[in-house]
Amino acid sequence: MLENKVCIVTGAASGIGLAIAKKFAEDGANVVMADINEAKLMEEASKLNAKFIKTDLSKREDCKKLVDFAVENFNGVDVLVNVAGIQTVSPIESFPEDKWDFMMNLMLTAPFLLTKYSWPYMKKKGWGRVINLNSIHGLVASEFKAAYVSAKHGLGGLTKTCALEGGPFGITVNSICPSYVRTPLVDNQIADQAITHGISADEVIENIMLSKCSVKKLIEPETVADVALFLCSSAGDHITGSMLTIDGGWTAN
Repeated sequence: MLENKVCIVTGAASGIGLAIAKKFAEDGANVVMADINEAKLMEEASKLNAKFIKTDLSKREDCKKLVDFAVENFNGVDVLVNVAGIQTVSPIESFPEDKWDFMMNLMLTAPFLLTKYSWPYMKKKGWGRVINLNSIHGLVASEFKAAYVSAKHGLGGLTKTCALEGGPFGITVNSICPSYVRTPLVDNQIADQAITHGISADEVIENIMLSKCSVKKLIEPETVADVALFLCSSAGDHITGSMLTIDGGWTAN
């Protein structure tokens, strides 16, 4: 379904971004992988025969550079997958203001800019997919995550607005909202919390991370990649503006 389609994937050096890049490459896409970790990005892109470019998407000029790179190599953009992001846990009164600015730039402004720059190429072809890797925290909140929750809620609003504008031109825009996914970042959090609370890694997963889920298992990155590929299929033609949850029952509470 993605044969010869040009697909930009951000945060593509590891975790969810890498899983999506692999899935798309296997389906025949021309994948452009972007990440700030150049060494890991180069290593993974070489395995997929994909194009890659080091980017700091908190900088507006790098957002433009990424889309320009895709166009220079493949003459357009068909699919944009916004994955890049970080999470910082801190009480609101001590949350670093510069960290707030950085997270908003990376996780909300960058998806807006990348969508804006990719839009004309999708519109010209009469087909396009924008997939925003959101989070369950785009729908609900947790304490000590002010910037992350705010950025993800904003990303939901961007998703819905762009979906309304894109529909007449064959462009769908959706958010995928998973609960905790087994990524290197989450694995590190599990280890840290196990030490902090004096409990096992399995207890951290079940009793802390997945306390609100009925399915007490971390989501695998490949599962999210399967959903992203589904949204690019003909079955996804009428799915737009959605906040598609993969949350193990979290929001059923």
